[in-house]
Amino acid sequence: MDTTDLRDAPAAVRGAPAAPRAELDLNQFLPYRLNRLADRISQALAELYAERYQLSVAQWRVLAWLSHCDELTAKKICAYTNMDKARVSRAIQALEERGLLTRTPSPRDQRLHDLHLTEAGQALLAELVPEAQAWEADLVATLSVGEYRDLLNVMSKLERQLERID
Repeated sequence: MDTTDLRDAPAAVRGAPAAPRAELDLNQFLPYRLNRLADRISQALAELYAERYQLSVAQWRVLAWLSHCDELTAKKICAYTNMDKARVSRAIQALEERGLLTRTPSPRDQRLHDLHLTEAGQALLAELVPEAQAWEADLVATLSVGEYRDLLNVMSKLERQLERID
């Protein structure tokens, strides 16, 4: 047999020992586990506000940030939520059409719009937030107070570390 025919063949076919195959156990890989858990939590919570309040994940996040901050811009929401500009823009437009928020030109920068909850938006959140908090309490009920505190502390440490290595 002509050995030039085997140049591109795997090492084992050529008679050479195969290099060990790199393996990654995703069940022990933190990025995968955290992403999977976050997706499952987000999806389960999304069912609550989609069914009862006809809100998408993006819309809920916009409302939640507006409940936390009196005044925001779409640009700030993008930064806080890590959602892209188009997704945030669509969410804001839908919420504005439903009368849950208003958009006004920012006096600081005419390229930006300040976002504010309307009375209807505040009323919706007054109903929705306690339900979301109860859902979260049910989720973390399996953790002790110390475990919950430690979980939040560890997450904060990892976030700070990401800022350092980025």
